[in-house]
Amino acid sequence: MLIARRADTRARADFATWKMMAKLNGSSALPPEAQEFLASYKNLLAQMSEGEAGEATIGAIYKAYYAEMGGAGAAPDVQTRAAEPAADNVTAFRRPEPKPKPKKLAFFGTAASSGTQNRPLPVALIFVCLAVVYVGIRLYWR
Repeated sequence: MLIARRADTRARADFATWKMMAKLNGSSALPPEAQEFLASYKNLLAQMSEGEAGEATIGAIYKAYYAEMGGAGAAPDVQTRAAEPAADNVTAFRRPEPKPKPKKLAFFGTAASSGTQNRPLPVALIFVCLAVVYVGIRLYWR
């Protein structure tokens, strides 16, 4: 029964993958046996509904996989579990409460008590100081 479950799971996963690749025009990259199963699926679609054709194709894939995996005799029927309705256990997103900012102790680069480091000087002030130094050096070399 373990082989049967594995074969059924693999058949369902492969069929879904093959079907999606066919929708994305990538069926030419599939192996020949996959292309054969998809062709039989398309033939079954003309005769029955999509769900029935899909289950019939999955059944054929399952039987092939069961034999390939070493299953003896005819492939047993695997009862798929009915999907249970999902309980709505999703909670609404709430923003976390903002943490209070630590107070700055000093202006020139000393660390605050919480371990964060203050900016010693604003960027504009540093830029102005560099411009003054540059102009001073240019005037000195003349």
